[in-house]
Amino acid sequence: MDPRLLKKPKLEEPSDVNGGESGRGRGDGGVGGGGDNEPDALQEQEEALVALIEHRSKEYEHLKQKVAYFKSQLYEAEKKLNDSKAKLARLRARAPSRTAASDEARPVRTESRSSSPGNINGSRPQLLIPSASTRVPSQAANNAKSKVLHGTSSRGASSPAQSSIVDKSSSRIVSEKSPVREKRAKRKIAQKKHQDLIPVVRTYSLPNQIRFQPGTVISSQHKRKLRSLEVCPVNDQLFVTSALDGVVNLWQVQAKGPSALLLSATDCVSPKQRRWPEDIAWHPDGDSLFAAYSADGGDSQISVLNLNVSQKKVTFLEAKPHTKGIINSIFFMPWADLYFVTGGSDHAVILWHENDDSWKPKTIHGNLHSSAVMGVAGLQHKKIILSTGADRRIIAYDVLAGRSEFKNQIESKCMSILPNPADFNLYMVQTGAPGKQLRLFDVRLRQTEVHVFGWKQESSESQSALINQAWSPDGLFLSSGSADPMIHIFDIRYDGRTPSQSVRAHQKRVFKAVWHQSLPLLTSISSDLNIGLHKIA
Repeated sequence: MDPRLLKKPKLEEPSDVNGGESGRGRGDGGVGGGGDNEPDALQEQEEALVALIEHRSKEYEHLKQKVAYFKSQLYEAEKKLNDSKAKLARLRARAPSRTAASDEARPVRTESRSSSPGNINGSRPQLLIPSASTRVPSQAANNAKSKVLHGTSSRGASSPAQSSIVDKSSSRIVSEKSPVREKRAKRKIAQKKHQDLIPVVRTYSLPNQIRFQPGTVISSQHKRKLRSLEVCPVNDQLFVTSALDGVVNLWQVQAKGPSALLLSATDCVSPKQRRWPEDIAWHPDGDSLFAAYSADGGDSQISVLNLNVSQKKVTFLEAKPHTKGIINSIFFMPWADLYFVTGGSDHAVILWHENDDSWKPKTIHGNLHSSAVMGVAGLQHKKIILSTGADRRIIAYDVLAGRSEFKNQIESKCMSILPNPADFNLYMVQTGAPGKQLRLFDVRLRQTEVHVFGWKQESSESQSALINQAWSPDGLFLSSGSADPMIHIFDIRYDGRTPSQSVRAHQKRVFKAVWHQSLPLLTSISSDLNIGLHKIA
């Protein structure tokens, strides 16, 4: 930037048109017969004001250039900082055996989970999946099985602490360090470090652009429309999809392409009504999947799919706390004790707690919502359950106090809620208002909206509850499906409401696009029955 731009010219402001010396001159002229000089005085004042306007216009442009310059400098500085953090993360990924002392010597914000007490190098043992489904070609299945059983991935061989043994009698993968039950008894969740993102919301006049390589599209292997997509919280090379055919498919990301290999396909329909999973969630240990169904007809409401056996085993919980209708949402709480929450069409929010290898439900509230509960979530730093409903209400319930912390009523129905992974006070609510589909809130401000995003749908004015959002690991970007074949991406730092960019991904509507924690990858599902893999350049 030219240093001369930082210097501001000075110009004296002329006296007021209706006052000052010139005004008094006109009065004297009128009394003493000097009225002939009045046109000259007016012309002088006009010229002075024209000069002043010209000067202030230059001053305005000068300050505008300074603001643009410093905004660009701030953007470049932030970009360099993020690049340095990414390089450090990649360097640490190559050297997982680094001691804790070296971590403390470099106080850089990380998002890693803590390990179990028996883990030597401080990383959680990788989820080990045995043989693939019979629908996978035999050679590919054997390669996948070999990689998984030996704890290898595209990033290299696993450490000794991640090795495993196969129990031949049961074909079950068991950790060498401790049995599964002992591991869960000692389970500890690393409290992620809070990052205050609220000050950067709406600070950019221009959006950031993420560079994507041309996407890869593969068949989902489902026979009916897809319903859910979730990435494993322990090993984000693994993800699952579910569909209206009742099948849950387990996939492993392949570095080449990128592509994905189908490891298994499990029939998870409910025993009585033969219903498909309405929503699914990974167990925080990454070794099982929980699915929610319906409360109608006395059917089972929650299933557990054990991924640590060769023949994937589905069991159904005996408890049936929901009284009617679909169970729309299931979410594991980010707390030290193991809980998950469900929300249903019976207006109820149910909290489930693990107790001696069984799950005990407790009704948190059943009358605070006047319509179906569409989304549930939990805060990281407080024992607070967030819920949203078709009644347009957002409710924060304090579990320890046994009462609602606050209630927020907005003008359109709410269909999901999702806490920010970096800033524990920030959360997103999906609504049915076109052009205002995504609302950001701060729990400390309660009813105050921090920002709003949206898009204009070309194919339909209605917002489907099956279209969901996902946060990027750094909490700065949101990805959303749409009724059009697009993935919309939003930057919370952008002052505008429109997407920072839109990626054409499928032939039909996109239901969801999720970010992987360590892989530069965005994975999407669509009603065209395909899975899209979009590598970030």
